[in-house]
Amino acid sequence: FSKLFSSRSNNTGFTEKTPLLKVSSEENRFQRMALHNPDFTTDDDSWDNSSAEFEQRFQLGSEMTSLSRSASSEKYEILDNLHIKFNLPKMRCCLKFLKVSGLFVFVVVCSILFGIYPDQSTSWQMLAVSPLESFSMNLTDFRDSALLKLDIGGPFVAGVVDQQIEEYIVVQINQTEDAGSRRRRQQQVIYNWSLPLSSRRNDQIITTRTFQIPNRGTTFINIQAFLQEPGSVPLSMKHQYLHATVEAQVTIASIILLGVYMLIILEIVHRTLAAMLGSLAALATLATVGERPSMVKVVEWIDYETLALLFGMMVLVAIFSETGFFDYCAVKAYRLSRGKVWAMITLLCLIAAILSAFLDNVTTMLLFTPVTIRLCEVLNLDPRHVLIAEVIFTNIGGAATAVGDPPNVIIVSKQELRKEGLDFAAFTGHMFVGICLVVLVSFPFLRLLYWNKKLYNKEPSEIV
Repeated sequence: FSKLFSSRSNNTGFTEKTPLLKVSSEENRFQRMALHNPDFTTDDDSWDNSSAEFEQRFQLGSEMTSLSRSASSEKYEILDNLHIKFNLPKMRCCLKFLKVSGLFVFVVVCSILFGIYPDQSTSWQMLAVSPLESFSMNLTDFRDSALLKLDIGGPFVAGVVDQQIEEYIVVQINQTEDAGSRRRRQQQVIYNWSLPLSSRRNDQIITTRTFQIPNRGTTFINIQAFLQEPGSVPLSMKHQYLHATVEAQVTIASIILLGVYMLIILEIVHRTLAAMLGSLAALATLATVGERPSMVKVVEWIDYETLALLFGMMVLVAIFSETGFFDYCAVKAYRLSRGKVWAMITLLCLIAAILSAFLDNVTTMLLFTPVTIRLCEVLNLDPRHVLIAEVIFTNIGGAATAVGDPPNVIIVSKQELRKEGLDFAAFTGHMFVGICLVVLVSFPFLRLLYWNKKLYNKEPSEIV
């Protein structure tokens, strides 16, 4: 039995010498000595103790292995997270650098294109035509241009001609074709432009028209007057060549407009910078086409009356906001509605529409937004639906008068329309009836829009 026990103990020591437990040979030697020593071993207890110790060490080894694997996996996850965190700032820096570099290159290219093409504006040419004497000019420098822009000033009738006018000026664009050396050149009328004359010869009205000329031969301009009485008509004329067709110009303008809207929608740059980039691209395109405007013309395009009116309205709205006028209107609407949701929404929409008719509607809506959100928090309402309703009625009210919306200001500030009698009172008188009908239709439509939508928040106001 002792031999059997010793053989078992030897086997036990052999099994404990495994790479999982990593027990050294010296420890195995001490274990064998302890097993053969009668002071340390007994008959049955030694076998039980050795098997129990083996199981404990096996469990300990498996736990150590699992812990080491989990620690290594966590280590790799931490390293991956750190790698991602370090890569995100680098990507942002690269994108920012690309954006700034792209904008810089775009501005430089547009500036170079605007600078290398000179101003193509030609001087006005004074002439006089009569039924017996016409004016003719040969366009020898037409080259490879696609369009001919012709400006003529004289005592013409402004606007649409309703009645039959017997006195007029005829402008003909003629072109001769090379039919061979033995045959005579054939002259063909490409365009025929009639301009009715006014009875008052002192009025000077400038009319402009663009002609698309095929490059097939020599081009002539012939101007002749048809009058009831003998006499002459003084005229002024200038012509300009354009290097792009109408379709190409429309395509380029659409691309520029789409690019500006993409910059504003995606918020790549500030909307003011986006508008400036679009204007710079438009000026560069005009210079490339051959219609580069002069600095005086660019300054004339700025509508200072509209800018001054908008500036004054914004200052007025800022003063109203400092006095708490908009807060008072919102609180007054809440008191009059007595806590009823739709009554409060109706009053807020009416107040916003009335104020937008006399103040700037965009600024009015921006100042109404914080007060509306606060009232919705008190009533536990979803502020998005209320704000959408206010925006709808703000636009409706802003269209009623000439100062409620910037497009209305631009329309009334146009000098040609003001000469026709379209002032503030006339504009408001024409728009007021239509705006009242739109308001009456919008309220039922608003109730129908929010018919199945719950205006209240699902969570309590403390959580919201």
